[in-house]
Amino acid sequence: MGAFDLVTLGPVIVALVVAGGAIGLLAGMFGVGGGAISVPVFFELFRVLDYPEEVRMPMAVGTSLAVIIPTSLNSARGHWKRGTVDMDLLRLWAVPVVLGVLAGSAIARHADPVVFQLVFIFVALVNAAKLLLGGAGWRLREGLPARGVLRAYGGGIGLLSALMGIGGGAITNLILTLHGYDIRRAISTASGVGVLIALPGTIGYVAAGWGKDGLPGDALGYVSLMTFALTIPTTLLTTRLGVRLAHSLPKRALETAFGLFLLTVCARFVWDILG
Repeated sequence: MGAFDLVTLGPVIVALVVAGGAIGLLAGMFGVGGGAISVPVFFELFRVLDYPEEVRMPMAVGTSLAVIIPTSLNSARGHWKRGTVDMDLLRLWAVPVVLGVLAGSAIARHADPVVFQLVFIFVALVNAAKLLLGGAGWRLREGLPARGVLRAYGGGIGLLSALMGIGGGAITNLILTLHGYDIRRAISTASGVGVLIALPGTIGYVAAGWGKDGLPGDALGYVSLMTFALTIPTTLLTTRLGVRLAHSLPKRALETAFGLFLLTVCARFVWDILG
């Protein structure tokens, strides 16, 4: 497949190092696991490496979830030290989030790759709209709903995050701010959700891809160990910087940039589907 061709690997290594830095920065700043960056980047790299089409998207998703494990832990620790993580909500969500992740991972074994792309496009478009419009008028109600509804939210966050290869931060931020949650507290709590999602999600994708045809030599199920190892160092270096920025800088310009990035990613996936 040419996955380890030296001429190809040079640009791949540079791209993963740069992507790792961006993933860490976003993880700390927005409480996201960085999947909005890592999934499309990994997908394109797996295309360059000539991985079979049917494994590119699930491998991008599974590898993204693996990267989110240390990223979310690092981010959540930084926000927890500042006292802005809602531990009661995380405890309530623990079981439904994990069950949703396991369901999404099971779907991954049998779903057509286009399913992953469509889910990513839908959720990313909603988040891009909210980011670019500044959240004005985006309210379902003031205050969180009943515990039963919150548990349903947790299951949905886990399911969609497992299909998208994200840490759930983007969806968690959207849900909490729609209920009038303070944005900094939403970001901090979202980083904790990433911890709940990433570990079972990664295990699920390893199991879902186990024994599948067409996987590269470095794959553990649907997780690329080479990609994981090259991305993590810069990710961990920049996460703490993102946490500091989240608690000190106005985020409007960054939200706009992130929203435009999400639109670009959506356009790229739409092009793939229509092509």
